[in-house]
Amino acid sequence: MANSHKRDTDARKPRAVVVAGPLAALATAGAVTLGVVGADVEQAPVTSLLSAPAPTSTGSSVAGAGDVAGTLSRSSSLSRGSSGRADAQADEEEVEEPRSLSAVEKVMRPKAVAKRIKNADAELWTTAPLNLWLEPGKKADKTGEVSAGEKVTYTGRDMYGRQEIVWKKGETRWVTAGSLSEDEPLTLAGDCTNGTSVPSSVAENVKLVHAAVCANFPSITTYGTWRVGDGGDHGTGHAVDVMVSGELGWQIANFLRDNYADLGIKYLIYSQQIWSLERGGEGWRGMSDRGGATANHYDHVHVSTF
Repeated sequence: MANSHKRDTDARKPRAVVVAGPLAALATAGAVTLGVVGADVEQAPVTSLLSAPAPTSTGSSVAGAGDVAGTLSRSSSLSRGSSGRADAQADEEEVEEPRSLSAVEKVMRPKAVAKRIKNADAELWTTAPLNLWLEPGKKADKTGEVSAGEKVTYTGRDMYGRQEIVWKKGETRWVTAGSLSEDEPLTLAGDCTNGTSVPSSVAENVKLVHAAVCANFPSITTYGTWRVGDGGDHGTGHAVDVMVSGELGWQIANFLRDNYADLGIKYLIYSQQIWSLERGGEGWRGMSDRGGATANHYDHVHVSTF
């Protein structure tokens, strides 16, 4: 009986090993499954693991974990592929179709500007203070000014009411069309070189008129200022007569009219015509006949100043 009992005890030992083996495998499979799925798969209770059927010889429990992992991998790959296509589509939508250049953009291309600068050879003069613009057109930015009487090089290009001039090395600027001239303009600056003068007691504006006319028209050598007994501007030292006739007289008269503000001129008379600041918008106006060449101002330009 003792031997028989020993054999029964020994016989049960292998069976315990057999049971423990499936449980270990099942626990291992559970751990693998939990490791792959993570937080997305609910952890099975321990009792369900102990009561679960033993895995078959094909290892279906482990294979199930692999299927889950494979499904997640394919899902993630599909998700990334879909996202990649969406991003590529968004990038394609953001890419703008190339647009054609405007007329101003074509004119201002660096190669076009460089070519114009290289071939520019027209030396002109500014006839008034002018604004400088980066390009033609109403939307251009102003970059400065150029004074009247400045010598500039014209590129030959006109556009939208402006003309292009060479400004600095590799750069051009645009000025108001019609403001450049082939003739050097008359300016108020300069020295009187013909030896003429006016009395020091006359008004300052009379002195300015004399200096301007003498510097620009040195052929004029006779000026009349004070006139004894004159009840007008000659009697107060505020007038000067520039003794000249013909076309040259008109050049001087118009030169003085153009610079009336700087010279402090009130009105001008020449060839029986009068221009006054008070009625400047009317230009030169005709006067009644006073009976002679001098009385009608055919032999001199009369200048009255403030």
